[in-house]
Amino acid sequence: MANEAAAGIVVGVDGSEGSVEALRWAARMAPVLGARIRAVGAWEYPPEYAGYVPIGSDNFDEITRKRAEAAVREAFGDDLPEGLTTSVVFGHPSRVLVEESEDAAMLVVGRRGHGGFRGLLLGSVSAACVSHAHCPVLVIHEDGGTRSEGGEKARKRR
Repeated sequence: MANEAAAGIVVGVDGSEGSVEALRWAARMAPVLGARIRAVGAWEYPPEYAGYVPIGSDNFDEITRKRAEAAVREAFGDDLPEGLTTSVVFGHPSRVLVEESEDAAMLVVGRRGHGGFRGLLLGSVSAACVSHAHCPVLVIHEDGGTRSEGGEKARKRR
């Protein structure tokens, strides 16, 4: 990547505690990478709406935007990282975040959360991001940790 500092850190934000912690981690990484943070929320129609566009579908976009903005407020209060931007994109969260990663220095996601609707767990989204992103991916646990049980088990075997 020619200019990683200009690329920024993309953070998947769905309003869950995991995404709030992901924002906080991105803020720690931003000065190290010389990057700005892009908080990205994604939404799609629930499966029940397959085949037609429901009346009032613009509410999904607004709900997602409000959740993303609330997560940013929870993570930082009034002390926003310089240059932080928030956007909302229509599409499945894993597809949106993988696409956003094309121009990113890093992608940060929570390990589990909810994708705007309680039935969509971010665990599958974080796995898809790790597998398909075009940049390094940092997966954050709800408690703000980055280690995995698998990693600890591997260290114990040494």
